[in-house]
Amino acid sequence: MARATWIVLAVLYGAFFAWYTNWQGALTGPEIDAIVARVSEDGSADDIARLRKFLENDTGDDFVMVNLIDSPDKPKPGPGIGPDDTTEEVLGRYMAHMWPELLKRACHPVMMGIAATDALDVWGIEGADHWSQVGMMRYRSRRDMLEIAGNPDFQGPHEFKIAAMTKTIAFPVDPWYQLGDPRLVLGLVLFAIGSSVSLATRR
Repeated sequence: MARATWIVLAVLYGAFFAWYTNWQGALTGPEIDAIVARVSEDGSADDIARLRKFLENDTGDDFVMVNLIDSPDKPKPGPGIGPDDTTEEVLGRYMAHMWPELLKRACHPVMMGIAATDALDVWGIEGADHWSQVGMMRYRSRRDMLEIAGNPDFQGPHEFKIAAMTKTIAFPVDPWYQLGDPRLVLGLVLFAIGSSVSLATRR
């Protein structure tokens, strides 16, 4: 009984670890050149330079995108947006398309919250005193983020995001650390279950 339990738990953990971890390594030079060439058709020189630096600094590990969002009281008018729609509803329509793509690539929020008040400390930047909410999204890799962002199916839903935001700032954090890495938490939980079963079997 105990042996079978440990085998099942090990398989479960192995499957989760394999899904949650990036095994493809960092982006290669040819991959980066292809991505930059594709984006260069529409982006500015500054945008392209920032993107290239982000890609060339790829560690091959996961990273977090920090998002500061300021939303209007009412969403901007546009296709698929009714006069009675709220900002939360419109943003929810955008995220409804995002969640399946995020979750199947082990990308998920690590922190989300509503601003309690205006910024208490602002200097060196204008127009950054008011924000509505903040979100920190964990991406398994830069490659996963680019696959999601480059999905042509999001061209329509992306308009919902624009309609639901007055301004936003998004920047990546890598390396980053957290005490609650799901790989560690799950490992401890499964170890506790296996130990409990082994103890009960011996008794």
